[in-house]
Amino acid sequence: MKINQSCVAVRVIVVFSVALFAMGTAKATDVFNLEGYGPVSRAMGGTGVAYDIGAAAMMTNPATLGLMEQGAYLDFGLDVINTDINIRNAATGESVSSGNHGNNNGPYFAPEAAFVYRAGKYAFGVGAFAGGGLGTQYGGSSFLSRTTTNGINTGFDNFSRLLVLRIPFAMSYDVTDKLTVGGSLDAVWTSLNLGMLLDASQIGTLAAQHRASGTLLPALASVPGLSGGYINSAHNGIVGGGADAWGIGGKLGLTYRLTPDTVFGLAYNFKTRVGDLGGHATLSAVSSVAGNIPLDGQITVHSFEMPAQFTAGISHRLNDHWSVSADYQRVFLASVFKDINVSFVQSGTGANLNLSLPQNYRDINVFGVGAEYRYNASLAFRAGFHYAQEAIPNNMLLAVIPAIPTTTLTGGVSYAFSQNSKIDLGISFALQKTLTNTSQPNTSVPIKVTHSQINAAVAWQKRF
Repeated sequence: MKINQSCVAVRVIVVFSVALFAMGTAKATDVFNLEGYGPVSRAMGGTGVAYDIGAAAMMTNPATLGLMEQGAYLDFGLDVINTDINIRNAATGESVSSGNHGNNNGPYFAPEAAFVYRAGKYAFGVGAFAGGGLGTQYGGSSFLSRTTTNGINTGFDNFSRLLVLRIPFAMSYDVTDKLTVGGSLDAVWTSLNLGMLLDASQIGTLAAQHRASGTLLPALASVPGLSGGYINSAHNGIVGGGADAWGIGGKLGLTYRLTPDTVFGLAYNFKTRVGDLGGHATLSAVSSVAGNIPLDGQITVHSFEMPAQFTAGISHRLNDHWSVSADYQRVFLASVFKDINVSFVQSGTGANLNLSLPQNYRDINVFGVGAEYRYNASLAFRAGFHYAQEAIPNNMLLAVIPAIPTTTLTGGVSYAFSQNSKIDLGISFALQKTLTNTSQPNTSVPIKVTHSQINAAVAWQKRF
């Protein structure tokens, strides 16, 4: 392959990275992670640590780039995610759904692109992938926008939008005929929109638990008829966030061919190193006497990282038509989502407010199984099952972060137009899950949350 062809392909990936910024975000099912990257993994229950899932190997196990055939590959893909989220006030029966209120709700569209060059014992790849995220928007007219203290209808919108973009630079190397090792260094961009109303009772509980502090706290407490506080940090485009930051991540992995038809794989995805997200924000005190009192300033979301993950898996070709795969993953959420720590600094005065919202996420186990039936040289069908343990305790659930589905059914199909051109489709159905929270400080009223979603991925691959 000529060098100038490689350069052109890399430029295309950079252009599609910009397109990813411009078109949308993703909604995850394994808390903030997607249930499989690329349509092949998506269709096979999210498996892929020991199976050829194409260029998406850069997001799962870079060593599986070595399972691809020799040549250069250019991939273009699209994720489409549609959510169904409903929040019910268990005390009054009122309910609100996330959707049709603005740019933070679905459906979400996330284009992806990748280039892989496989020659001899080496494979190299670069890509742009939606690494995960979430999105909710409830509007300003539901019970979520009404304070419990004094019953004021604030009109404030409650929403969230998180996008984690990864741009991996990956390679693999065949150490022996059986052993392949691989790794990637990822550029990571994390952006967050957040609009959240806290009732005065929630602010009081946070202060009593030493989770609220700063020079603005006495000023808030002295507001006549204080009913709540509202934090708003938002970028109103279809992508991006009011607070964001760049950082790095990375992965290491290996595959070992136990028999000609059986491959074992291991991968470790390191915790990201993005650090603090920062941007413009408005903090508003809600008063039954003076109305809303807005303060302009800067928000910092401290140490907002994506967790480390360890994955082990195996794949086996039963015959010329059937192949199966299975993965086990441990996601180390407890170390990164114990609390959501947010600081606000008022412009001009330097007065500040610090909030620490408890989350207490658990480390979780994730299981996936998948099967492929190759009907002929052109057509293949896939199906799978994916299960992730619930990560958040009921009493820590926030209405704006209801990433709670655990059980997913998957399927998909591939069609090869020729030996060097094919299209893959994967679809997953996250079954409805319900959680309740009746506890301060993350809710002022008892809430019942139901969440289901449909995720689809399609990709076209050209080998040249």
